[in-house]
Amino acid sequence: MAGGLHLFAATGIELEYMVVDRRTLAVMPVVDLILKSVAGSFTEEVEVGPLCWSNELVLHVLELKTNGPVATLAGVAHTVTEQVRQVNAILRPLGGQLMPGAMHPFMDPDADTRLWPHGYNEVYAAYDRIFGCRGHGWSNLQSMHLNLPFQGDDELGRLHAAIRVVLPLIPAIAASSPVKDGRVTGLLDTRIDVYRKNQQRIPSLTGRVIPEPVFSRVAYEALLGTLYRDLAPYDPDGILQEEWVNSRGAIVRFERDSIEIRLIDIQETPAADIAVAALVLALIRALATERWQGLEVLKRADTARLVAILDQSVATGESSVIGDRDYLRLFGVRDAKLSAADLWRHLYRELLPIDAGLDQEVARAMALILAEGPLARRIMRALGPAPSRAALCEVYQELCVCLADGALFVP
Repeated sequence: MAGGLHLFAATGIELEYMVVDRRTLAVMPVVDLILKSVAGSFTEEVEVGPLCWSNELVLHVLELKTNGPVATLAGVAHTVTEQVRQVNAILRPLGGQLMPGAMHPFMDPDADTRLWPHGYNEVYAAYDRIFGCRGHGWSNLQSMHLNLPFQGDDELGRLHAAIRVVLPLIPAIAASSPVKDGRVTGLLDTRIDVYRKNQQRIPSLTGRVIPEPVFSRVAYEALLGTLYRDLAPYDPDGILQEEWVNSRGAIVRFERDSIEIRLIDIQETPAADIAVAALVLALIRALATERWQGLEVLKRADTARLVAILDQSVATGESSVIGDRDYLRLFGVRDAKLSAADLWRHLYRELLPIDAGLDQEVARAMALILAEGPLARRIMRALGPAPSRAALCEVYQELCVCLADGALFVP
């Protein structure tokens, strides 16, 4: 996202998809071939009209992202769906397809991981040397990144304060990872659970996932300095001494004056991704503009209490019960306790017309998520508590069809 944009002037969207065998759903490490088929040579990124296609850490994950910030989310879902079809057309002769969902249900990361071998490889090799990237927390997690701009400390402080408060609620509408290693994990958002454990060798890099209450550039750069010092003994060449090494659920990117939200699981169709993005964005905007509480109240939100709410949301999604009255009051809610589902439905009514100007399929996705729960809940309804390998294949093949057709998953 280019600098120079003020608060809520634009949004950047990044969507990660796994490449799998059309018949078996085994992961296929062929993203370099996809990019080469468009660019004519091996590359890390290629522009395709309004989107960019790019690589990630591993060869089986492809990212589709807006080609710079967009002023409106209207039309983004349709564009991504059309380009998903282009990718699938490239993959068809190879026997592959794109698969949505934040985690592959039975991938063996020890056996199946192949790191990106081309340009930028020194960064990936450094991560692998320090942490060992053959694990679910590195090679089996797909998300949507939401990038929001700011200018100056006032906008940074407002945006960061609002995002910290919203992060614990995200899994309640976005969780899509209830299965790992062929088994139901008991968590609706297993991706976040493995994500927060993947850098335990240097715990400060991820922190508690919920960012610390820092609201100025000077304070944030002091935090980054701590991370760089902790990393230095493991990274003597300074390869990873960059702001993106910060692995919290939202990170400040001063190089483009934006905050990148990383806690959103990828959905079954771009319409659902954009529906989640629109809900999250509307809530952040309301908080940052002090709709219910003043900015100083938001800034005092306690990290430990936010982490406790996130933990519940990761485990039980929309069914989690929030009993923190101070937290609920941040949204103008006076109830002593409320389920995350009811809170999101209340906020949707408060923020109407949240779906104004959005595509019809995005509005339908929003209505489905609010009524039936996140994709993980719907996957569980289809699978049951102890699914067979055949049942997993059947449901996740259906998810692949949803992605290809731009359809919602309704079990």
